[in-house]
Amino acid sequence: MTTAIQRGLAPARAVLPNGAVIIAKHSPTTPAVTIHASLRAGGEFDPPGNVGLSHFVSKTIDRGTSTRTAIRIADELDDRGVSLSVTVNRHATWLVCTCLVEDLEPILSLVADLIVHPIFPADEVETKRREITTLIRQDEDNPAAMAADGLQADLYGPLHPYGRRLRGSVDSAATIDQTALQAFHRERFRPAALSLVMVGDIETGRAIDVAARAFADWAGPPPAPSTLADVATATSRRARAIPMMNKVQADIAYGFTSLRRADPEYYAYWLMNNILGQYAIGGRLGDRIREREGMAYYALSFLDANVIAGPLTIRAGVNPDNVDRTIAAIDQELQAFAQDGPTDKEMTESRQYLIGSMPRTLETNLGIANYLQTEEFFGLGLDYDLRVPDLLSAVTRDAVQAAAQRTLVPSHATVVVAGPYAGHLE
Repeated sequence: MTTAIQRGLAPARAVLPNGAVIIAKHSPTTPAVTIHASLRAGGEFDPPGNVGLSHFVSKTIDRGTSTRTAIRIADELDDRGVSLSVTVNRHATWLVCTCLVEDLEPILSLVADLIVHPIFPADEVETKRREITTLIRQDEDNPAAMAADGLQADLYGPLHPYGRRLRGSVDSAATIDQTALQAFHRERFRPAALSLVMVGDIETGRAIDVAARAFADWAGPPPAPSTLADVATATSRRARAIPMMNKVQADIAYGFTSLRRADPEYYAYWLMNNILGQYAIGGRLGDRIREREGMAYYALSFLDANVIAGPLTIRAGVNPDNVDRTIAAIDQELQAFAQDGPTDKEMTESRQYLIGSMPRTLETNLGIANYLQTEEFFGLGLDYDLRVPDLLSAVTRDAVQAAAQRTLVPSHATVVVAGPYAGHLE
């Protein structure tokens, strides 16, 4: 059954008999189609003994199928001027590319082959193992990456999927083999785990028909559901330093667990985070820490409300001599936000910014495809783009202040500093 919405993005959505979800959006701006395939096969599903397995899969899934070698795959893409990217996060693996309209059928057939029939050739696995090991070692030499990973581990615990490093460790990368990759693929790459979005100069009915043919023979039961659990909210301050004395910059990761994406208070938190560390030159944090006091190379915040209560993270890159002053300034800004709430001007401008920035995110086929995947993943509905302005407009100043009072509590913050810092964190 196919349903369509007639205003806004107006995508069409179909569920194939095997459970795969197909979403198509007609966008005649360019004679091209963006293919965005998402599978619920991210880092949360890594076995405890094989952390980084989903990331390894993302690096090797395009290195050969039961009917195509890696060279043939590369040639078929190159012949049509197509570049394929494969990425992974905690929850999903994505295969994304853009092709000309007339190439949609063969390119989608190729993408389907990669999703359904990868074989993870042993020689390709060894080549990618070296690349992945290099990436992990680069992370371990990067204060920003170490601070961010350290904060996640401290907020969620090193065994929780949100607390584990997505790429794993050098030791875990050394143990992952072809058998483990094939087992992960069998368990997680199932038709019901697929959400395929196509955006471009093609009628939605035709796009869905092409996709239905490409995945018609794929069968299998749904994968096991997610079992992610929320973690307890911290009730005391935690702080630690990761010494990296050969560096010139210290990176601060300061944060809290926040809320689920499905929480009705999400829109108050979205506005709160924008005011705190996103709007204009980095919100209140950027204005004070970077612009007025000149203590940081960057200062901003991120809200990752997700399938569980994700982190609200404040990040700053500073001269090591400014670590203590910067953390104190963050504490003060959070206390002031909770005590006084946002100003009417901040509310108006942040609301206008978030609503006004939506059209810019939807200017390209890829932007639209990313947006539609987010709608599908969180079950927001095909008309979500139409409802966002009203959802944000309904948020009151008191609701934003209440969100700050619940979450932005310095005495409950978790703080990690990585770099050449020799002080004592409190």
